[in-house]
Amino acid sequence: MNNAVKPPEKIDPRDIRRKLGLNQQEFWSKIGVTQSGGSRYESGRKIPKPVWQLLRLVHVEGIDIQKLKREDWEVVEYLKAEEPELFKKYKRSAKGKKPA
Repeated sequence: MNNAVKPPEKIDPRDIRRKLGLNQQEFWSKIGVTQSGGSRYESGRKIPKPVWQLLRLVHVEGIDIQKLKREDWEVVEYLKAEEPELFKKYKRSAKGKKPA
């Protein structure tokens, strides 16, 4: 089940969290941020770029970072570089479209 939300024009972590129906602990712990740290971010403290990227990946793109493995990423990068047509075919298939 994909619990991601559509990316807004301006990313507001509080809005994303509320749209997902998560409390601060549930939302922020998925990206390794404490509830108190997340609360400060939601109150206006500047969010570091790596935290923004994790927030986007997990809560906007719906990627379960607990399942990511380096070798999986290496396979994707290899296919993109060495077998671009095969990569495109698999990408279309993964999105539920029939390959051309």
